[in-house]
Amino acid sequence: MEMLRGIGSGMILAGCLGLGLWYRGQLRGRIQALRQLVAILDLFCSEVGYGRSTLPECCRRLAGQVPEPFGESLGRIGEIMEENRGKAFAEVFREYMEEPLGTMSLRDTDREVFLGAVPQMGFVDGQMQLKVMESSRERLSSTIGTLEQENAQKCRMAVGLGAMGGLFLLLILL
Repeated sequence: MEMLRGIGSGMILAGCLGLGLWYRGQLRGRIQALRQLVAILDLFCSEVGYGRSTLPECCRRLAGQVPEPFGESLGRIGEIMEENRGKAFAEVFREYMEEPLGTMSLRDTDREVFLGAVPQMGFVDGQMQLKVMESSRERLSSTIGTLEQENAQKCRMAVGLGAMGGLFLLLILL
């Protein structure tokens, strides 16, 4: 009986500690995901600003440069826009980027800032496209800076609370 009690106690403690570690991973994962989005926007800005490429051309060029699952999605966007099915670029971009964005540890506001980086049809000027993308990139970078300051304390607290919560639960049960 004592052996089962000891095993159960260890499992409760490990589970609570694991929950704290999982939460810490989610906090760190969001920062990593935001950095990846900023890097993609940097590539778009350089293609539009220096390469003078259209957005569909940018997608085709960047498909091989960005990590998966974004590379595949950008390739599909470029193909669809090349076929000219009559859809707006922003609509196709949103449709095909929502899937890879859904797998990341992001908030809805983060996703909307990234998806809003692609200007709507009213913007045909390359400079205006560039300004909109740079604005989105700056907003995401600002979010990264804020999260980095907050997360150092939150990560330590998450692990500590997980361990203390497990110990508290053991005290109640035993």
